[in-house]
Amino acid sequence: MPDLSIARKVLQTEAAAVLALVNRLDERFARAVTLIRGCKGRVILTGMGKSGIVCRKIAATLASTGTPAFFLHPAEAVHGDLGVIQSDDVVIAMSYSGETEELTRVVENLKRIGAPLIALTGDVRSTLAQSADVALDCSVSKEACPMNLVPTASTTAALAMGDALAMTVLVEKGFKPEDFATLHPAGKLGKRLMRVEQVMHGGDALPVVQLHTAMRDVIYEMSRKGLGMTSVVEKDGRLAGIITDGDLRRKMAGTPHILELTARDVMTANPIAIAHTTLAVEALALMEQRKITSIVVINADRRVEGVVHLHDLWRTGMV
Repeated sequence: MPDLSIARKVLQTEAAAVLALVNRLDERFARAVTLIRGCKGRVILTGMGKSGIVCRKIAATLASTGTPAFFLHPAEAVHGDLGVIQSDDVVIAMSYSGETEELTRVVENLKRIGAPLIALTGDVRSTLAQSADVALDCSVSKEACPMNLVPTASTTAALAMGDALAMTVLVEKGFKPEDFATLHPAGKLGKRLMRVEQVMHGGDALPVVQLHTAMRDVIYEMSRKGLGMTSVVEKDGRLAGIITDGDLRRKMAGTPHILELTARDVMTANPIAIAHTTLAVEALALMEQRKITSIVVINADRRVEGVVHLHDLWRTGMV
């Protein structure tokens, strides 16, 4: 069996490296956040080797939370790709030593371009740090590697610092769940942040009848729209009630001449209703709680806008 003490030591060392960053968050970190938040162009991350891999992840996190960002390989940059950097961009360069040759050559050209530079480094006295507008100290006392050679604790610390920047910028920008949903239309997260207005039946697909509608026409509307229910509205379109298949069965059991009735006689008054901005996951939870299969969607004036059915949520893959 492998020696688990080694794995435990790795985790302890990396955890300690991240915790050590907490006391380094000062005006320099605040300045970096201000630069990123105020960026009119893109945030460009660059780094070689494992630092480059960490940069790719930070760029992806920024982009997914409302800050346009991408990764630029330093070697490619000095062979023609420097042209993608504009003066209204912000560059985040990562190098633990701060002396990576390819990165240094990129930095030499940034002053000419005029793009601000944020450095993530393990040596605040390095060439990279001294050339930066802001240098963030990501140094670690030791790597998690038993030989103290393989970048482990240092890359973990740099990644954590990048996440701290991204999340602080997210809050400063007022990034909301609906913004996240817009940027993540696919996948489980996007589906859970979907609004009911995106899946509800509205317009011609909305089952709706008036209070005085004869039951023959009510049954026809329910059958034609295929949702097993219909909303019942007043003359001005405000929600008065709903009629479901269950309501029909119960009424038919005790009323032999049901077709002589109107929607008002059969409906359930004051039904559960939600706003079109309600999260689909919240609608699902409400359906499960109340043991119902559909909910009417209304606006601020209680006028009916649509109906969301459990089957609609199934089709999204949410359940």
